[in-house]
Amino acid sequence: MTVDRAVAPAAVGRAVLLGRGAATLAAAGTGLRLAADPRPLLLAAGIAAATTAAGLAVLSRDPYVVRRPVPVLALDGLLVLGVLAVDPGIAYFCAAAGASALAGVVVGLRALVIGAAHAALGYAVAARVLAGNPAHAEFVLAFPIACVLAAAGAAVATAALRRHVELSVRVVASAQRAAAAGERARLARELHDSVAKTLRGVSFAALALPQSLRRHPDLAERLAGTVSEGAAAAAREARDLLDGLRSDEPDRDFREVLESLCARWRQSTGIPVTFDAAPCDPPVAVRYELCRILQEALRNAARHSGATAVTVRLDAHPRHLTLRIGDDGRGFRMPADPAELRAGHHYGILGMSERARSAGGTLRVSSTPGGGTAVEAAIPLPSPATASRP
Repeated sequence: MTVDRAVAPAAVGRAVLLGRGAATLAAAGTGLRLAADPRPLLLAAGIAAATTAAGLAVLSRDPYVVRRPVPVLALDGLLVLGVLAVDPGIAYFCAAAGASALAGVVVGLRALVIGAAHAALGYAVAARVLAGNPAHAEFVLAFPIACVLAAAGAAVATAALRRHVELSVRVVASAQRAAAAGERARLARELHDSVAKTLRGVSFAALALPQSLRRHPDLAERLAGTVSEGAAAAAREARDLLDGLRSDEPDRDFREVLESLCARWRQSTGIPVTFDAAPCDPPVAVRYELCRILQEALRNAARHSGATAVTVRLDAHPRHLTLRIGDDGRGFRMPADPAELRAGHHYGILGMSERARSAGGTLRVSSTPGGGTAVEAAIPLPSPATASRP
């Protein structure tokens, strides 16, 4: 991801134009009460206002104008000379300091030369002012050096902002790469745990089929059935995987996503669902795993429990989220050893448990024959300090 190097100069350039315009107008307004003839000050204020508005308009339409320093500095120099011709006083000094700062934005520390030229001209103007009114000599003589300081300050500020923008872009790009890698890893895990295993079994059955056709026709018939069933299962798992990947919409509120999953399941099964969720905004990986756990728990309730009602509740705690899915179905006896679930082909609970572990949490299933089933997933949340790190 590349950084547009015109971003920082354009931003600081807008600030310089606004600052110079405001300072010039303020100085002209203050001098109106002291000047015998206010017309030069009013004209200087008009020039400052018009040029500030024009400069901001140009930067808004074409920020890349900061990459053309010669015409920018030439036009700005004419502005300073125009203000000098109208009012060789405080308004001029403000315009000269602003021009030096704009040069620092456009050409960096090379603007010190331009700032020094404005300072030299400023001392000549200060000498002329003091010749007519020697009062406040120290105050007047301090103005020209502000040109050099403004050039250096604007150059440093522009460079610092450019580095900050580049660092921010690198941090965002790194986060995007990490998110993309996480998505690829998650998709690979899903494919490995579902479709890949099924296709592997289909492949073994297909390899044994040619020999069985010649020697064991009955076995070949069974293998052909296995291949057919495996292909159908793989297609079903792929469809379930795609549905799962689409289940979460990170841009939507998480409660709305869970509620929509429950509503779709209720429409497809006719089983009422009571839904309650606390406000929360978990990380994308946690959202995804909780959505898949909810889908699997609802699928099990529809297939195996004979439930007439289901409750879904999401509780948000300071350090973790708890998702609980309960039904009033027939229930079952939970084995003491989870390996018995695999032996009995109860892969849904094992899959939910693996999902909870992949998100750093735990899954607890409680059920008794005739007493319904409750699935509870507790997923930890990162602390605010950890979550804010790039």
